[in-house]
Amino acid sequence: MVVVIEYGSNYEITSLLTNTFQVTGEGEPIMGRITLHLHGQARERSYREMLETYSHRLSVKNIKIISHSSKKSVQQYYDEINNNATLFILDEAGKQYTSRQFAELVKTWTIATEDINLAIGPVDGWQKINHSIKRTISLSNMTLPHELAGVILAEQVYRATEIIKGTKYHRD
Repeated sequence: MVVVIEYGSNYEITSLLTNTFQVTGEGEPIMGRITLHLHGQARERSYREMLETYSHRLSVKNIKIISHSSKKSVQQYYDEINNNATLFILDEAGKQYTSRQFAELVKTWTIATEDINLAIGPVDGWQKINHSIKRTISLSNMTLPHELAGVILAEQVYRATEIIKGTKYHRD
């Protein structure tokens, strides 16, 4: 079971970042899309509400948040999200970025033709999944609950889009 939290049509979205668009109802996207994947729904109401808020904010930027069934094994989840896109997993052993560095990374993703998947692992982490360390991102050296990590990732992706646009959301 896949639950998609999104607003609006997938086929009629204008990117505020690059002024490119996907043709309504036909063809392949001109630019890559970014999707945040979460293993399981947020159980705490406050996390769910924050994820819904960021989902709405990101949807106008052609960025989706998808919650996958927590009943899937780590391998099933990984196999599902590792198709037809470049996958970056989040893990405490990954590379850490400042918000501005992450914004530069997001900027390259938004102008690329490849889709990008960012994935928060299950409660017990990625376990024995063999994934390239070059495509592993860390939000912190500290261990975070996976639901909170999902909220932080969504906020940082939103922050990156605002940095790219040059708004006053991010303050140095």
